[in-house]
Amino acid sequence: MGSKKQGIVIASAARTAIGRFQGTISTIPAPQLGAVAIKAAIERAGLPPEHVDEVLMGNVVSAGLGQAPAR
Repeated sequence: MGSKKQGIVIASAARTAIGRFQGTISTIPAPQLGAVAIKAAIERAGLPPEHVDEVLMGNVVSAGLGQAPAR
């Protein structure tokens, strides 16, 4: 890595809806729900998506999502 990161900032945050076990959103894959939250956070921050270098996301129950659903 030749470049030096400067001015690391948390610009925004968003989360998905909280659903019930086997409820309405249970059929939507976690990565797809996460994508909605990430898009909302970027919009709230008022940033163009190309200015975002890194996004951190977590998932409580990752069964059936593969090894790294956040990738």
